[in-house]
Amino acid sequence: MRSEKAPADRPPLTTYEQLAKMIDHSLLRPQLTEQDVIQGCQVALRYRVANVTVRPADVELAVSLVQGSDVKVGTVAGFPHGSSTTATKLFETEDVLKRGAQEVDVVINIGRLLSRQFRYVEEEIRQITELCHAYGAIVKIIFENAYLTDDLKIAACQMCKAAGADFAKTSTGFAPSGATLEDLRLMYKHCAPEVKVKAAGGVRTLEAAIQVYEVGCSRLGATATVEILEAWKRRLDQIAACKPSG
Repeated sequence: MRSEKAPADRPPLTTYEQLAKMIDHSLLRPQLTEQDVIQGCQVALRYRVANVTVRPADVELAVSLVQGSDVKVGTVAGFPHGSSTTATKLFETEDVLKRGAQEVDVVINIGRLLSRQFRYVEEEIRQITELCHAYGAIVKIIFENAYLTDDLKIAACQMCKAAGADFAKTSTGFAPSGATLEDLRLMYKHCAPEVKVKAAGGVRTLEAAIQVYEVGCSRLGATATVEILEAWKRRLDQIAACKPSG
């Protein structure tokens, strides 16, 4: 059942660009080589996605590869555990912004949130958000919902709103579980419209991508970008073939 604030009347996806521009193509696995990153950036360009999300050390390479396109370069800070100090996260964030990152996904301090140290967590989000916005960049706050109760997920949504963050994101992809429709509905209910929602972890098929759109997501992180968008192109071709001519 949908949450009462889920966008039950959200219009269906009808164009290639609508879905492609929801996708952050993820290149965050530690074992990726430089050639893997180059090939991943080429995928992002070929499929015209919203963003290619790379490891911090790969930002400058990615910037050089996507230059002149409308694909943004994103990266991460405090990743994947969120337990760095605020000062360290701020340094990481400013460093990647100076190197050309346009979007930064930052992991919330999970331990402090579980300890209900809400003032600490909100102030950290606020400082990171203000830094990103000073550079004209988008910030996405990663909750890591696998470790959180619903009341803590709601508290994190409220902190993101109070701090002015652009996105709330479900997960890093490195925890025991990733995005669930239940969590996405909950986050949409408590974030929208001020804060957008990003699904990450486990969105590997076209059907899953459409589902997360339908419950309110504006972005999704994916490693299966090619599979999702090739399936989407086939679906659109089938729809076009069924339309009456003339």
